[in-house]
Amino acid sequence: MQIKRNFSAKREAIYDTLASTKTHPTAEWVYNKLKPEISDLSLGTVYRNLTVFKEMGLAKSVGVVNGQERFDADMSPHPHFVCTKCFKVIDVPNGRNFVDGNIYDYVSRECNVNVETHSITFYGVCSSCAEQDKE
Repeated sequence: MQIKRNFSAKREAIYDTLASTKTHPTAEWVYNKLKPEISDLSLGTVYRNLTVFKEMGLAKSVGVVNGQERFDADMSPHPHFVCTKCFKVIDVPNGRNFVDGNIYDYVSRECNVNVETHSITFYGVCSSCAEQDKE
């Protein structure tokens, strides 16, 4: 879904940076990426804009990982994997197939509720960290 945006140059840059990465960045990561090209950018501006994007439905919080909130501009329903060693956040490949409308129906029916959204996160050790552990 394409949403018409009337953003300032800074807001556009923050959103484009968030939307162009699969790293599920922190506000600090976005800030550090943009600061060299936008000298008057503040970390507070990045935080405020990420909050605006969440309120507008253009981004979501993946949760707090290693003490920092992580963000995702991919608003489609999909699960994540968080490495408990390096704290990398990864989209589960083909995760959209894993999460379908049936889960909403099931939870709605079993709990007598109206499900609006969900979050599924798996935790463990990524392959890079597992390889390092072998050495």
